[in-house]
Amino acid sequence: MSRARAILHSFSFRLALLYMLLLGASVVVLLWFIDWSTGGYMARQTDATIAAEIRGLAEQYRQSGLEGLSSTIAERISHDPDGAAVYLLADAKLQPLMGNLAAWPQVEPDRNGWVQFELHDPNAAGGAATQTARAQVFVLRGGLRLLVGRDIRELTATRALIRDALGWGLAITLGLALLGGWVMSAGVVRRLEAVNQVSREIIDGDLSRRVPTDGSGDDFDQLAENLNRMLARIETLMASVRQVSDNIAHDLRTPLSRLHTRLSELRDTGLPEPAATAVDAAIGDAEDLLGAFNGLLRIARVESGARRAAFADLDLATLLHDVAELYEPLASDKDQSLQVSAATGLSVNGDRDLLFQALANLIDNAIKYTPSGGRIALTAAREDGAVAIRVSDSGPGIPPELRGKVLQRFFRVDTSRSAPGHGLGLSLVQAVAQLHGAELRLEDEGPGLRVMLRLDAAAAGGNGSPPGKR
Repeated sequence: MSRARAILHSFSFRLALLYMLLLGASVVVLLWFIDWSTGGYMARQTDATIAAEIRGLAEQYRQSGLEGLSSTIAERISHDPDGAAVYLLADAKLQPLMGNLAAWPQVEPDRNGWVQFELHDPNAAGGAATQTARAQVFVLRGGLRLLVGRDIRELTATRALIRDALGWGLAITLGLALLGGWVMSAGVVRRLEAVNQVSREIIDGDLSRRVPTDGSGDDFDQLAENLNRMLARIETLMASVRQVSDNIAHDLRTPLSRLHTRLSELRDTGLPEPAATAVDAAIGDAEDLLGAFNGLLRIARVESGARRAAFADLDLATLLHDVAELYEPLASDKDQSLQVSAATGLSVNGDRDLLFQALANLIDNAIKYTPSGGRIALTAAREDGAVAIRVSDSGPGIPPELRGKVLQRFFRVDTSRSAPGHGLGLSLVQAVAQLHGAELRLEDEGPGLRVMLRLDAAAAGGNGSPPGKR
């Protein structure tokens, strides 16, 4: 997963998005309130101005009649050169009698007598501009109609400005919140990736790795320090357990070797047949125990990483053919076909003896559990910049639920307990894979088992240096 995708899928980025939405909603509510309060105030002021003009005209109409009303309207129009005030006196058929409107607006008033309509502005550039006016309509004696209003272009412009500010403010807020969330998430992802990287290296067997700290003393530093203390404790316990088992295997191997030697010498003294048979059985048991202890010590040496200094570039095709040549006679005895297929030019960087031993263990298991007349294949190919080595057979295979357990030391499937061995072969293969930074996978061959050893790009292609940890 790329760094950008990791940030987008991180919890901190989702949290930042939630904060961005809440902040955006707050900005929308705030700007809507400003629009409502400002626009409402200006609308009320306009309505109050219209009401005041109506009261003045009504007073003139009561005192001087229609002539006084017409005179007052003419005077107010003359004192309003910008045309902010709107007046129109019309007859019962809505034909204009006087005022600054050319025609009665074709809109129906609301229940309070208010109308809102478009005005043509002759002073505008091109003569085609329109403005919005708000007015109130009254019916006078004789069916006359009086319309008094105001041009509300300032109110409309103010509300348009507020709505533009709303859009830009929301866009800027969301953009800054998104940028801030990205920056914050990038920092969190970087710290978490350091923990994940150390975790992967520990899973691959390097218990000495520790989570880095930046000295800030923040929550991540405290978490890293606690994790490091836990890892140090685990490493100590694991080292103690490994040391005990290794010491036991090492200390018992010497007396077992002496016991094997003495039994062999006793067998050569010309014992009678019953005694010789018993001594042969004891020698076989001693050899089995020595094999188990040697296997444990071999795995311990591989897991310690001491063999990493022996890494060198080696030709994979040659290695595979050498392993197949060693086991070809054993496969022929069971009437099995052992096929080798390796692409030319495959070169890996690793310990030849350990890789040889790992492949030998896999071939030995395949021959051991594949019935007579079966097939065994050893292949190697380059896949997506990595080298994949596969050992497949037509035997009974391993149930999926047991494929993880067979990599444990001394674990054996019930159906194979009668076969010779100690249950250490696949454990050694796993240790070799971890040393080489490779992936070990057990798959279904249908029928049979397919074991894949996949060396990643850092361990493939040889530059003479040990493979990097994943």
